Parts: sequence; structure tokens; C-alpha cells
Amino acid sequence: MSKTAIIKQLKEKNPNIDLLFLETSFNVLCNSIEDALLNNKKVEIRGFGTFFVKKIKEKYSARNPKTGEIIYVPKKNNVRFRPSKKLKEFINK
Repeated sequence: MSKTAIIKQLKEKNPNIDLLFLETSFNVLCNSIEDALLNNKKVEIRGFGTFFVKKIKEKYSARNPKTGEIIYVPKKNNVRFRPSKKLKEFINK
């Protein structure tokens, strides 16, 4: 689902709220999550899940499966999402 589709769906459910306000609110939410993750903080949305940053260790020797060439893989940060128990139950019904 794209950003515009989410905003359109919010507008359909709340026709009395201005579209520009919904778009601004959604952007503020996304920017707040990005800022928190950049500062290595967890973002917990109760009933939905938790976003967090996981540090991946560097690998000195990894192999490219296509060419067989040995390559160096530097350390990096990955964003992970852990769904809440409520969301897991809802998805698995």
C-alpha cells in the first residue's frame, strides 16, 4: 500500500478532515519514526508493533554466489519490525 493510498483511505474514513492536514500529519509521523531510528531509539506503537535498529557485524570474507569472488562486507545498521501480539493474532485469523 502506498503513501497516497493510505492518505486517500484516511480521507474516506474521515471526510470532514482536510486532505492537506492528513498528508502533513502522516509526514510528521514518518519523520518522527525516522528521527528516532537515526538516534538508535525504539519506536513502539501499542497494538501494532515496534521498530528498532539492529547492528549487523562486518564480515571479512563473504562470497558472491554468482561469480564466486570473495568480497568484504562492512558493518551496517538494519531497521527491523517486531509485530505486536495483537497484530499477529489478527493476521493469523
